[in-house]
Amino acid sequence: MDKFFTVDICGREEHLPILPLPSGINIAFFNLHGNVELTEHCAKHIAERIKKYNPDVLITAESKGLQLTHCVARDFGHKMYAVARKSKKLYMQDGIEVEAKTITTGEVQHLYLSAHDVDLINGKTVAIVDDVISTGAANAALEQLVATAGGKVVCRAFVLAEGDAKDRDGIEYLASIPLL
Repeated sequence: MDKFFTVDICGREEHLPILPLPSGINIAFFNLHGNVELTEHCAKHIAERIKKYNPDVLITAESKGLQLTHCVARDFGHKMYAVARKSKKLYMQDGIEVEAKTITTGEVQHLYLSAHDVDLINGKTVAIVDDVISTGAANAALEQLVATAGGKVVCRAFVLAEGDAKDRDGIEYLASIPLL
């Protein structure tokens, strides 16, 4: 890869590779997987940004938001957080599911929440935490899961807002990146 987009995430400069999607759009690809320092940096700043909402529970969709949400939950002193899975596991037969079509996959996906996570969310205030928001499809699916589980979304927090997402009301983010 020889093309990168440089973004400042709360004082930390990151060089994101520019990758083409099947739709013909290019994205500045942000990946937290395996990057301990970057994950810790982003989690610290997201936790600071959303503490005013005082959420009872955090939720994320697998997979790139997992380690970020883990660190934010730790910083909040939460012992558990909810995970929306992209495939239905054997232990999830009594859970709930919704559909989403995100910019990176381009096809309909299902998100599943186990009965355990439904119980964790029921009657609670919930913060959605994830790496990037773009079209908002994954966020909308998470909101639908939370509502179906009986929770109330009080904030939506992302490391990056991509494209027009930065102009949306009701989201917190650390930096913005364009669609290329």
